[in-house]
Amino acid sequence: MASRIRALIFDLDNTLLDFVEAKLKACRAVIECLGLNEDEHELLNYFLRGVHGFEDVRNIADYMKDRGVYCEEKFGECCEIYERVKLESIEPYPGVGETLERLKKMGLKLAVVTDAMNGHAVGRLKKAGILHYFDVVVSSDMTGKRKPEPDSIILALNRLGVKAEEAVIVGDSLRRDIEAGKRLGMVTVYASYGDRNFFEEKRGSADFVIESVEELLKILNLHSTRMSEL
Repeated sequence: MASRIRALIFDLDNTLLDFVEAKLKACRAVIECLGLNEDEHELLNYFLRGVHGFEDVRNIADYMKDRGVYCEEKFGECCEIYERVKLESIEPYPGVGETLERLKKMGLKLAVVTDAMNGHAVGRLKKAGILHYFDVVVSSDMTGKRKPEPDSIILALNRLGVKAEEAVIVGDSLRRDIEAGKRLGMVTVYASYGDRNFFEEKRGSADFVIESVEELLKILNLHSTRMSEL
């Protein structure tokens, strides 16, 4: 870590925002709408199958069909409920706003790089009240590639005007965030508090591991101290 840190790039879901908790509340609302006596994890498991994708509402259709309650009108109603409750339930993790404020005051550039679609990403950041902290928001639909492919991260670095070795990447996935950052030569920070990657094999290691977002400030202070000693 010989370069001065000029920017931080954050993953969004389960790094800045407790997205799985919001998703569980949305699944609960759908199940209640259908009048079924099931746990919300039953519907969540459909999103986790890898058949349609983690955010594809066709998972709701499959869930309904398997229980014999599918019709087009009810499906449309469930989709509306799902998206509305999910967004309403979005909350940042404790300390996120305060930490971002401190980082901006330190003169650092901030970006979000997410596999969510751009409209969803911006909507979630607005709901959490933290959109204004970020200089750049890059989503997978802007590059056509999802992490750990580096395209979205490279786009964010270019828009921030910094080199990879001058940036920190912070994420909850060792495979998608940390692996991608390491390939580019970035400082990597694993947000272990948000890792709810249910079926992801936990391989690899980051330069730093944090259990709360506030710990980023200690890491940056440590890096600055090391730099001053060189």
